[in-house]
Amino acid sequence: MSAMHTVRKHLNNIEEYTCCLLLAAFVLLLFTQILVRQLFQYSIPWGDEVATYMFVWFAYLGAVVAAKMSAHNRVSFHFKFFPSVVRTVCEVSADMIWVAFNLYFVYLSYDFVFNKMNLFWKSQTTGIPMKYFYLILPIAFSLMTIRILWNNYERLFQGKEATDPETLQLKKLQQRQQHATRQAAAQ
Repeated sequence: MSAMHTVRKHLNNIEEYTCCLLLAAFVLLLFTQILVRQLFQYSIPWGDEVATYMFVWFAYLGAVVAAKMSAHNRVSFHFKFFPSVVRTVCEVSADMIWVAFNLYFVYLSYDFVFNKMNLFWKSQTTGIPMKYFYLILPIAFSLMTIRILWNNYERLFQGKEATDPETLQLKKLQQRQQHATRQAAAQ
């Protein structure tokens, strides 16, 4: 594996790494908060607030990861009855509507964070300007848009279908079941 391939792989998974880091950090912070409260009757003043902001960032970046894996909830059962061309056109059209929504939300959130948000709005316990916490909105919706467009590019021009992890697990289970059935029939 070349160094460039390794760097590309890690950059492709940056949202997942960030989600893992945020999850570990806010769970550890909340666990520490509980221990400190129970053992020393003391509360970390900024702990709950920072954990909440980390959770919000985690949730939005998790949505980006779900978009990358095409794992968002969709109503797609009825597409199975259509020819593959119609199914592809419908799915791509739905994704383009999603992209349009995301881009509109990027515009609105960027405008809010950088133009309409009061510069003096600060976090109550940390004193950090609130715009840094709200910055996740344009970041996440921009990244989701990129991931959706990339998935559609791979589907339409490279023939790769992004499959969510649950579907992959179901296929593996079905293959194991078929293999076990064949072995049982052979005996």
